Amino acid sequence: MIAAGSLEYAHARIWARHGQRPDDGLWRRIEATRELATLLELARGSSLACWVAGVGPAADVHAIEAAVRRHWRERVAEVASWMAPAWSRAILWCGVLVDLPVLQHLARGGAALEWMTEDPQLRGLVDGSLPASAPLRTLLEAARAEPQRLLPLWRAAWQRCLPRTAGRDAVEDRLMPLLASHAAAFGGPQTVDGWALRRSLQTRLVLLLRRTLAEPATAFIYLALSALEFERVRGELLRRAAFPQRSPAP
Repeated sequence: MIAAGSLEYAHARIWARHGQRPDDGLWRRIEATRELATLLELARGSSLACWVAGVGPAADVHAIEAAVRRHWRERVAEVASWMAPAWSRAILWCGVLVDLPVLQHLARGGAALEWMTEDPQLRGLVDGSLPASAPLRTLLEAARAEPQRLLPLWRAAWQRCLPRTAGRDAVEDRLMPLLASHAAAFGGPQTVDGWALRRSLQTRLVLLLRRTLAEPATAFIYLALSALEFERVRGELLRRAAFPQRSPAP
């Protein structure tokens, strides 16, 4: 038996999950649904069930946002538990990604909003009770001077968490340039097809996943693929909650 907390165990779990990912047919059925309740029923009968747990057909946008943020953090923590302890800190730092919009809002001087106090992970940040050494607090303080640099600040902190062991190069030299080029494409002045860019990134990530068998980079590639899935599910849920009378996407 392969022990949990090892690269071999993580590799086995990641490939098992990767094989269960939703196909294009499911996404087309989801996109064609009008009602949130129908979407939830479809998702709960598939590997997307983990993203919609706790979301009811009458959920509003704040309830949906709270649920999917929680599920992202759970996914990150799960992957960290699969990997060797040396990689846990860097993997867990990926859980902060879901909170970057809140951090940027606060770093720009925005007021704390009521829904932020209802999130256990954010409550201590907005009421000042979070320790100064906590990752969210340190990142927020670093971003106050340059809020537009929040993502580079997160990336620099994340890279400091990477262990100086075998496998680090694949993360920095193969995965990071791929993600950076995707981010740059979104930031261009020309009009872009966001979903086409996401589909292209997914294809490239799957190819990279196959090329990094039994390497630590596999965990971060899997999280990048999970982030694309998370983003898509979140968008479908919020669209129906915010615009219940809107027709399905063509």
